[in-house]
Amino acid sequence: MKNVSRIARSRLAVTLVAVAAAVSGGHVMAADCHDTPSAGVDWSECTKKNLMLEGSDFEKANLAGTDLSQTSLKNANLAAANLEKATLIRAWLEGAKADGATFDKIEGYRAVFQDASARNSSFVSAELQRADFTGAQLYGANFEKAELGRATFERAVLTGARFALANLSRVDLSGASFGGPVDFDRAFMFLTRIEGLDLSAATGLQQSQIELACGDASTKLPSGLTMPKDWPCATD
Repeated sequence: MKNVSRIARSRLAVTLVAVAAAVSGGHVMAADCHDTPSAGVDWSECTKKNLMLEGSDFEKANLAGTDLSQTSLKNANLAAANLEKATLIRAWLEGAKADGATFDKIEGYRAVFQDASARNSSFVSAELQRADFTGAQLYGANFEKAELGRATFERAVLTGARFALANLSRVDLSGASFGGPVDFDRAFMFLTRIEGLDLSAATGLQQSQIELACGDASTKLPSGLTMPKDWPCATD
């Protein structure tokens, strides 16, 4: 009887696995790193370094933990894609469409996002030192706790962006567009370039942050904050 019971349990286990496979569309195996680029592809934890993937469609793709170092994703569609913990060191994303994408905790040293669209995307706790966001559309993007040392945002649109607790040391925000509130709550702003910016609607800014940053007479500050006597800063 005990043997019969074990056989019954084994058959039940096999049946449950089959049912689970059917419910999930048969996707019970790990990501297939040999799949071609396509919307919804699962390349999680795959190595995709030094590739030319320009113009590829990765909408809603799972690229979590994927190594995309020095890979070209120029003009690629990354809308709503998941790139959490992906490696994007020196990757090129010029002109990419990444609205609603997740870039949380990525390694993106010297990644290039020039003219990319990343509206309402998340870069929480991302490593983005020396990243280039020139001309990027970053409306509503979340850079909370991101490491952005020496990154550039020249001509970027940052309306509604959040930089709470981010490291903005030596970041160049001059020339960026702030058409509404931007959150700088407890951001570290050592030598952050804010010359000529209209920050009158910014939230979270404190006088201590302004004292560390680099502005000039044309920088507009929120009510209650004053221009430091040592502005403008010397050329870095």
